[in-house]
Amino acid sequence: MPSSPDNFDLRRLALPAFGPSLMFGLCEGAILPVLALSARALGASLATAGLIVALVGIGSLLANLPAALLTTRFGERRAMVGAAVFAMLALLLCLVARSVWLFGLGVLMVGLARAVFMLARQTFLVEVTPVHLRARAMSTLGGVHRIGMFIGPFLGAAVIHVSGLSGAYWAALLVMLAAGVMSLLVPDLEPRAPATGGRATQPEAIALMREHSHAFLTLGLACALLAAIRACRQIVIPLWADHIGLDAATTSLIYGLMGAVDMLLFYPAGKVMDVRGRLAVTIPSMLIMGTSLLLIPLTSGFASLLAASMALGVGNGIGSGIILTTGADASPEAGRTRFLGIWRVITDLGGGGGPLLLSGLTAALSLAWGIVGVGGMGFLAAWMFWRWLPHGGGGDDEPTIRRP
Repeated sequence: MPSSPDNFDLRRLALPAFGPSLMFGLCEGAILPVLALSARALGASLATAGLIVALVGIGSLLANLPAALLTTRFGERRAMVGAAVFAMLALLLCLVARSVWLFGLGVLMVGLARAVFMLARQTFLVEVTPVHLRARAMSTLGGVHRIGMFIGPFLGAAVIHVSGLSGAYWAALLVMLAAGVMSLLVPDLEPRAPATGGRATQPEAIALMREHSHAFLTLGLACALLAAIRACRQIVIPLWADHIGLDAATTSLIYGLMGAVDMLLFYPAGKVMDVRGRLAVTIPSMLIMGTSLLLIPLTSGFASLLAASMALGVGNGIGSGIILTTGADASPEAGRTRFLGIWRVITDLGGGGGPLLLSGLTAALSLAWGIVGVGGMGFLAAWMFWRWLPHGGGGDDEPTIRRP
């Protein structure tokens, strides 16, 4: 039985909503650090190894709309169980692959499964969570995935120490088995009934894109810019650290500390968004991230780069859940899953395009100017959010985007 908004307890969703997301984060975190090494061991060039790593994101991008169709047709629980089985087959393929391209197919399949998991949990939470807790639910969803991504490399490293490079994939396989069992055992909670009553019709993707084009072209693009900045921050820190002569161990320490700060702030960020409104977090997050990136080319050693990186981690941490929450706020009751699938396509394009922009600016100008260009996107995103997000505090009213 669904809870009323007055007695709803977000903690009771810990297993059905956040457990599978944590498990998939662990899976990704376990294999991502070794994908390039595995590809190189199979004879891949440096460029090809980089492409192999990118296949996780490419697979997720390609699967967003099919994932929406599968989730709509079969329900969130069945879709996640199927995705878990699919991911286990993908990991087995990675283990037995004797060619680079067969290994790449397995990595691509992991990305395809990722889209199903993330979309199914986001749709589930939007349906069952009252509006006044929505941002906390979305930020927690993103946060537990980040926790999994943070812990996953340590899990993989422990198994690798015992059984070699393949241990990372065996660890991920066991985690995905746990995710599948968890998805199978948790009950589907009954979603909230549409405000209009009755059973809502499910419009096609083209109709949704046409009807909600304003949301996609305004806040959707703002979230794509945020996704681009997030993708670039993972590249900027190691590149600039190498540029100023820091060794790999020092670079890893900076990156790990930035990730730890980022990971710890997701729930406070969601609570502020619920209580004070979306802009109370969104604008500071964009301004802090943009400013931090602009400061990175001015750093020249460990202490200064660490300070700029920690500020970047704070900015990204307080912005946890922005993309998920904004998409949930803009989504209609009828066709919500497909709408969110389109939303994820837009933001994933931003996440994939950001590193390309950084690479292009670096090749044409310099690494410093490439980082400045990425930082400038933070200020542009801040303006777009200010222009189209609702101004005002949180509460029980459904947030709406601002129109011209």
